[in-house]
Amino acid sequence: MTTTMYPPQPVLLVDDEGQSLKSFTIALRSAGINNIMSCEDSRKVIPIFSSMELGLVLLDLTMPHVSGEELLEKISHDFPDVPVIIITGANDLDTAVRCMKAGAFDYMVKPVEKTRLVSGVSRAIELSEMQRENMLLSRNIFSDSLEHPEAFSDIISANKKMRLIFQYCESTAGTSQPVLITGETGVGKELIAKSIHLLSGRKGNFVAVNASGLDDNVFSDTLFGHVKGAFTGADQLRMGLIEQASGGTLFLDEIGDLSHASQVKLLRLAQEHEYFPLGSDVLKRSNTRLVVATNQDIEALQKSGRFRKDLYFRLCSHQINIPPLHERMDDLQLLTEFFLEKAAQSLGRKKPSVPKELLTLLSTYHFPGNVRELETMLFDAVSNHKSGKLSLDRLKRYIFKRRPSPSSAVPKPSSGERDALISFSTCLPTLRETNNVLIDEALKRTNGNQSMAAQLLGITRQTLNRHLKRLNNKVINQ
Repeated sequence: MTTTMYPPQPVLLVDDEGQSLKSFTIALRSAGINNIMSCEDSRKVIPIFSSMELGLVLLDLTMPHVSGEELLEKISHDFPDVPVIIITGANDLDTAVRCMKAGAFDYMVKPVEKTRLVSGVSRAIELSEMQRENMLLSRNIFSDSLEHPEAFSDIISANKKMRLIFQYCESTAGTSQPVLITGETGVGKELIAKSIHLLSGRKGNFVAVNASGLDDNVFSDTLFGHVKGAFTGADQLRMGLIEQASGGTLFLDEIGDLSHASQVKLLRLAQEHEYFPLGSDVLKRSNTRLVVATNQDIEALQKSGRFRKDLYFRLCSHQINIPPLHERMDDLQLLTEFFLEKAAQSLGRKKPSVPKELLTLLSTYHFPGNVRELETMLFDAVSNHKSGKLSLDRLKRYIFKRRPSPSSAVPKPSSGERDALISFSTCLPTLRETNNVLIDEALKRTNGNQSMAAQLLGITRQTLNRHLKRLNNKVINQ
């Protein structure tokens, strides 16, 4: 099993009693907090700070050489981003108040219950991670830079919204908190999840599973595995995907389709990092980072009662919404060039030359299937082209087949649908004025290409020509 150190920056235990250090270490390791350093000599604490970056300090007060209060004051002044938890046998209110005023994150009195210790340390780690995220995010945004652009090499984009997403991924990748990725089908949610995994530096595997259509038993068996004899046909032990992703990242797609029973189990995993394999009453701990995704409106699912609110709040520690392709059409040329080259290579062909009308044609399409649909369209066009120049015939048929023709029986739009298509001012335009505006807009969208403009308007090229002649004659006569 791959071991990933958590938290990324070590937890330093400082106590002159070796037995206390051993007890705290065992308690924390049993809760998955395994990146721990111990120090029995208080004189060595500041040199340790000088030699490495620490995430948290657990500090005893009564020690020879340098007292805990002296160290607390020094750490708070020189390393204010590192939380300090005081753990001491001194059950004295004045001392506790003095330590909290000096900058202590928490104050615990020995003997400390395991749940109290783990809870306090976990909260301090989360605070430290949040502060580090904010610092990285601010630095990246203000400098408009990426520290590890190679992590996004599979995502073709120069869009500003996508760049902000990349910066956010860099800032949050190092934490252990879950990530919720939302966006339409085909926008690249799994690619973003893989980038987060690469940036995290986790040593374990990236494991992806689609939850769509999984009932609770299949979901539990897939994620948690089963023991021999758990059910009919379970002839041997089966390791689940959680264990396969140990020390790495589990990407769970389409979580909006999970049953309520599966949501309860996922909540326990996300919150407590614990699970039971099917047929077992032995609890297992997980050090896997959860990244989940959905193409559904997760807030609407909550309101309808189909998705648990407590699970949503646990999963959305970090939330990323990927914009659809029609909101980042400035990426269209980059994506087109990339997919044409990729299609040509996979088919063992030379990349075809591109007609200048290609981007104009593609820019008139809404792309409900997003980047994935664009890739499929271009692969089909390349696989069917015969000459050196890419033919637009198949692309035109594909695009205009998905638009209702003027002769087809189209249901009458509702009032709300009409309002979404057309906005009216106080004074209604005449039909002729409306025609002129629509023709002008269609020509703008197609860069003056009359054939494509006519198809956008649902009329023939000849009809459009008659309209244009009438407009030109009107201008000349004026």
